[in-house]
Amino acid sequence: MAKRSQLPLTALRAFEAFARLGKMSLAADELCVTHGAVSRQVRSLEALCGAKLTQGPRNALKLTDAGERMARSLGRTFDELEQSFLEVRAAADRELHISCVGTLAMKWLIPRLSNFHARHPDLSIRVTEAYGPVDFTREPFDAAIRLADTVHGEGLTALPFLDNFHGPVVSPALMSEGASLASLADLPRLNTRTHPQAWEEWAEHAGVRIPQAREEREYEHIFYTLEAASAGLGVGLSPWIYVANDIAAGRLVAPFGFAPTPIRFHLVTPDAPPKRGLKAFREWLIEEAATAPAPPMLAQPEA
Repeated sequence: MAKRSQLPLTALRAFEAFARLGKMSLAADELCVTHGAVSRQVRSLEALCGAKLTQGPRNALKLTDAGERMARSLGRTFDELEQSFLEVRAAADRELHISCVGTLAMKWLIPRLSNFHARHPDLSIRVTEAYGPVDFTREPFDAAIRLADTVHGEGLTALPFLDNFHGPVVSPALMSEGASLASLADLPRLNTRTHPQAWEEWAEHAGVRIPQAREEREYEHIFYTLEAASAGLGVGLSPWIYVANDIAAGRLVAPFGFAPTPIRFHLVTPDAPPKRGLKAFREWLIEEAATAPAPPMLAQPEA
């Protein structure tokens, strides 16, 4: 592809505005510059072109034939540019880019998005997996969903929309009636590398002491841990909202129920004027969270 010459875009824009509006002062107002700035840009363009584009007294300038040809070409070009810009901006305005913790996106958010699209067919939701601190000045997200006790950061607002409960989950094939902590210790204990303290946190929230597991297995992410639990590879620990459907379907059981935690799921939004559709997404998200089934609550396990 041939290299494009460096066009004097500022001068071309100033000349196009003058040619379209007929006065330097009107062009200056549109471009938010001074009358003299527009005049200098037009003169510089004439010098670069090597042709006079205007003629007549300074207070009643008219276009020359060369200026008329330049103005017609620029008018068509700027019209096309403006139309392309508006089309791209309109498409971007219809898409919301949501940063979300991966397992919530897989197990809860994405399976419900058909409800959102049915209500708002003109909007599109793009979901990207992310876990770290939210910084809207560096990341191209319109909103984020995080699991935390509090969410900190400049220029953002965090709205808690879903409580969090957690508890042990296991394949029904591995769990007999009358489950106890002792029987729990007989099963391989599944750990998630990104949250190694999960079992200790559950013991604290449940008010129990967990006996030493005879075998422990570690997985990279919690969705791997949950698949391992469903496959009968051991007992894992999970937030309720991640496994509600699996428990309802009989793929997993929660022998001791779920204990509340101090952390919650937050919708994080920038304090800057929101993109069109973000208010609708926030309202829908809160409505969906309100319909989430309540977990079976903590059943004190026998020692």
